Amino acid sequence: MLEARQNAVFDKQRQAMVEQQLRGRGIRSRVVLEAMAKVHRESFLPEHMREFAYQDSPLPIAEDQTISQPYIVGFMLDGLDLRGGERVLDVGTGSGYAAAVLAEITAQVITIERHKPLADRARAILHDLHYNNVEVIHGDGSMGWPSNAPYDAILVAAGGPEVPRALKEQLSIGGKLIIPVGSSASRQSLMRITREGESDYHEEHLIDVRFVPLVGKSGWQNLEQKSSTPGPAPAVVRRDRSLAELIADEAQTIGNLESVDLAPLLERIGDARLVLIGEASHGTAEFYHFRARITRELIQRKNFNFVAIEADWPDASRIDHYVRHRDVPASTWTAFTRFPTWMWRNREVREFVDWLHEYNSSITNTEARVGFHGLDLYSLFTSIGAVLGYLE
Repeated sequence: MLEARQNAVFDKQRQAMVEQQLRGRGIRSRVVLEAMAKVHRESFLPEHMREFAYQDSPLPIAEDQTISQPYIVGFMLDGLDLRGGERVLDVGTGSGYAAAVLAEITAQVITIERHKPLADRARAILHDLHYNNVEVIHGDGSMGWPSNAPYDAILVAAGGPEVPRALKEQLSIGGKLIIPVGSSASRQSLMRITREGESDYHEEHLIDVRFVPLVGKSGWQNLEQKSSTPGPAPAVVRRDRSLAELIADEAQTIGNLESVDLAPLLERIGDARLVLIGEASHGTAEFYHFRARITRELIQRKNFNFVAIEADWPDASRIDHYVRHRDVPASTWTAFTRFPTWMWRNREVREFVDWLHEYNSSITNTEARVGFHGLDLYSLFTSIGAVLGYLE
């Protein structure tokens, strides 16, 4: 039962990864999106790291290596323009995750890993998951695997000082090679090389990235001398884009605050029991209005049972008495002394408080009614006195 529940959680996280981290950032290849929706990334991670499988980041694996950020895997595969049925060379097997994604798309995958323990583990995982079209080889990936050449596509998950000639020559005419290239391990340019003829190649810069070093005869032969940052670095994309562009990528347009469909948002919230709702400014009516609508949906459709706001605890407790219909004796302290400048003093909050009062009226158990609480202690001594009075 527990395993089935965990698998269901992974399934939801995997779909969210595809929609938010891949499709939401511009990955358009249908075969890549479908493949990454199928492959269980958690299966390629150590047991203690599986809960982080679908985070938007690289993760450590054995031999001081990493499993790449899902986005960068999707971005690189998208750049190969795969259609299905290709013969592909994958340099830098690592966990085996990228090889599995390629296996969902292509006819044959040859994947090379220089660390034998990683190669052996990836081979076993891929075998157990029935990826029978993948051959894992322990060797120097910088030299490729000429016995199976030419390849329709070559993917390199490690950064070299230059594009290895051996890999270029193992491309078929029209084939594409994606590889990080740079003068140090701290920053590389992700390059796409297309073979246009026997000796003609077209090179394109795609994006700046950071990958583990490509070590081998056609890579870094003496890493300590060649690299200004010795040791492996995580494969994570560097975005040379403005903050406004990044926000625009993630933002969702809301045409009407009342009629916009909140089902996708509630689906993303899932089974979470704590939801933080922020705002870009204090005093903008639209923020308070929409926050109130989201909160109503959480209460009605997901059974949330209290609202906590950035307000003084004693002041909010007065509102809590009202919305929960509590018969509480009058206090000796004066509430809302900061009310004239209180950011919650607006029509939208008043309407929500009245709605919550009405909503709670149908709940007979006072303690089961939805509460309204403040998180701050602006007036410390008043708050202490209120707490002591409450405890008495």
